[in-house]
This record gives sequence, C-alpha cells and structure tokens, in this order.
Amino acid sequence: MVVGCVIAEECALAVSAERMWKVSCFGDAMLKAYAGSFDAMDVEGDGGPGSITTLMLSAAAAAAAGCGVVKSRVLARDDAAMLLRNEVLEGSKVSGQLKSQVTEVKLKAAGDGACVAKFKVEYERLDGGGALTPEDQAELIGGYLALMKIVETYFVANPAAYA
Repeated sequence: MVVGCVIAEECALAVSAERMWKVSCFGDAMLKAYAGSFDAMDVEGDGGPGSITTLMLSAAAAAAAGCGVVKSRVLARDDAAMLLRNEVLEGSKVSGQLKSQVTEVKLKAAGDGACVAKFKVEYERLDGGGALTPEDQAELIGGYLALMKIVETYFVANPAAYA
C-alpha cells in the first residue's frame, strides 16, 4: 500500500460486540440483518482466510453503492478478538480509482449492550497518486459505517435476534 492511504473511523453502536460479530461474519444472519440491502450472498470457503464472499445488492443499495455486486476475500478473521480483514475484489463507487483496497473492522465492547466498531481502509490508487479527495474518502468509509448502522437498527428493532 502507498504510505498515507489509510482512512480510519470509529462508530459507536447500541448493540453488544458479540451480537454485531454474529452478523458480521455469518451468511444467513447477514442476509436477515441487511434485508433490503442484499438480495443474495455466495460464500466460497468456510468464512475464514481465503474465503471469497460475493454480495448481490438490491436495486436501492446498488444505486447508492454505484455497483450491483461487492466481492471480497477474507485475509484474516479472529473470532476471539472480533477482527475481520478483507481485500475488496470488486465494488464501491470509488473502486474504479483503486488498484487495491483492504478493509478492517474490529469490534470492542463499550459498556452494557454497546460496542465501538473501529474501521480502517487501506488503499492504493490506480494512478499511483496519493490519498483520495476528502469527499471520496468520506464516501468510501461512510459506506462501511452505514452498513453497521443498518445492523444496529435491525437489532434495536429485534432485541431477541442473535442474543
């Protein structure tokens, strides 16, 4: 990765880290929590390193994301530390500007029934340039934050789900 091409952001969530983790990594749970965002999902592998996940976005989500399919490869998954690191292979509005994109999310407990999601996106531009514009950076990280907020909304509306 090019030095300086890292975006980091934290997101407070009114859901326990354990419940968020259950949805972040597991197919059926993801489809339920993201209902209306993803139409289908295909996982090649066991969900661990090397597994490839293909998400087919709903029409509304595709319009917002600028693509209909998001494909990623798991680079690292640590269930005990609640850390997931993926390489994005396809998808996102700004991906057309990027040679590579690696995402990392780590969930940390933050009190009773709450957590903080710590996001990091490392990327390299196709043109070899430095950082994306602040607007493109905000759009890139904002998409990941929006997904977590969708799950939070699902759990608040369904307090017994994956409890």
